Amino acid sequence: MEKNNVNDAVLVRQYMDGNESALEVLVNRHKQRLYSFIFSKVMNRDITEDIFQDTFIKVIRTLKRGKYNEEGKFLPWVMRISHNLVIDHFRRNKRMPKFQARNDFDIFDVISDGCESIESDLITSQVHSDVRKLVDELPDDQREVLIMRIYKEMSFKEIAEQTDVSINTALGRMRYALINLRKVIDKHNIILTK
Repeated sequence: MEKNNVNDAVLVRQYMDGNESALEVLVNRHKQRLYSFIFSKVMNRDITEDIFQDTFIKVIRTLKRGKYNEEGKFLPWVMRISHNLVIDHFRRNKRMPKFQARNDFDIFDVISDGCESIESDLITSQVHSDVRKLVDELPDDQREVLIMRIYKEMSFKEIAEQTDVSINTALGRMRYALINLRKVIDKHNIILTK
């Protein structure tokens, strides 16, 4: 059976049983998606490369210790590791992406308490995931402005230039995005806390 047709769980088991080439297949299979995911958060190729490498160092250590028990969910597990490493990067550099505005909902206030436990990291990762799902429910123009502002840390002037609208329009879209996020949170009774 050719390795490229083998599912992730089988490859993980083969690697844990000593077959080094199984990990290479896994890395190659998920490299592009993982790299793109990390880059979308840090927007820097060197940092992305470092976090990508660190992710697989953690993967290898966990597998070698026999501590992997994700029941066939290899990619989500690897994505969670990389996501936690991205958060660690921002914490080290004291620049967790934030939207600061008077009287406005700050998405990341609910997840940046500085606690370093594994449980806390898992909850932080889940909250980030929940927030991204909520953001995906926004209308395209509002989602675009919110992502540029929060995840890419762009100024409203830069956002206005890139989206070819006035600064007031960009500000308005951000305001409506935050209002709509609150509505979605209320509608689904979501609690974004640790």
